Amino acid sequence: MNMPPTKEPYDGYCGTSYAAKLLGISVGTVQGLVEKNDLKAWKTQGGHRRISLQSIDAYQRRHNLAPASLMQGEDRLRVLVVEDDDETRLMLQANFDQWGLPLDAVMYASAMEALLDMPSLQPQVLLTDLRMPNVDGFEFLKTLSSHALFSNLAVVVITGMSAEDVQAKGGLPEGVQLLQKPIDMDWLHGFLDALMSMRQINRRSRAQIA
Repeated sequence: MNMPPTKEPYDGYCGTSYAAKLLGISVGTVQGLVEKNDLKAWKTQGGHRRISLQSIDAYQRRHNLAPASLMQGEDRLRVLVVEDDDETRLMLQANFDQWGLPLDAVMYASAMEALLDMPSLQPQVLLTDLRMPNVDGFEFLKTLSSHALFSNLAVVVITGMSAEDVQAKGGLPEGVQLLQKPIDMDWLHGFLDALMSMRQINRRSRAQIA
């Protein structure tokens, strides 16, 4: 499985889910904007819709919309969730909203769709299931681990599989956290909070050196 070409942050294209997150609208509304040619888009050979990020920026300017926080750099933590179960995605998003942490989460039901968007989104955190149709979590992580672009990505696997079953399937790349279902949301909250604290400490250190 090949990764899409590496691009600079937010340059080039994104998928429908990411476009909806950036504009703060539904996926269906994004599709409607594409059909009306308000957003420029095309489809890959695999049938995945790609939307021009420049056209999203132009749409925001035309309608005096503030850029989404996903476009604003280091102030917020970019979290990518890959989970084929609708209820789990909704539950995670509800908890993220309730916690009030400075993070932006983009949800995907497909590892392939997530792979297409990752060079544009450049997340700092990945939460992924293992048992998924087509491209499963094991192949997904194997693909990611071979690309330097994602070497600093914090990865948490969320799965109903036991540690023994995971190991029997070849195990996980070094540094990947295993969080079994039902999800311990207190642990996940603490994990994300700790990542944000470390990022703030590192920013302060860089500022003092500069």
